[in-house]
Amino acid sequence: MHKYSPEDLISYLYKETSAELTIAIEKALEQDWSLREKLAVLKTSMNRLDSISASPRTETVLNILKYAAATQKVSS
Repeated sequence: MHKYSPEDLISYLYKETSAELTIAIEKALEQDWSLREKLAVLKTSMNRLDSISASPRTETVLNILKYAAATQKVSS
C-alpha cells in the first residue's frame, strides 16, 4: 500500500489533486483506518484555521500612525 504524505492529504482536502491521485487516496481511505484518522486530524485543523481571526496590537497601529505623521512632516 502506498504511503501518502500530509502534503498529499492536504492537497486532497483542498481538491488540488489530480483525478488519478484523488481516486487512489479515496481507495486507500476505504481500507486504511490510520489514514482516515490522519485525514480527520488535518480536516479539523483546516476548519480551525478558517475560524482564526487576527488583528494587530493597538501599540503597533499607533506606532505606524506616529511614523506616518512624522514622515509626512518631513516631506512637507
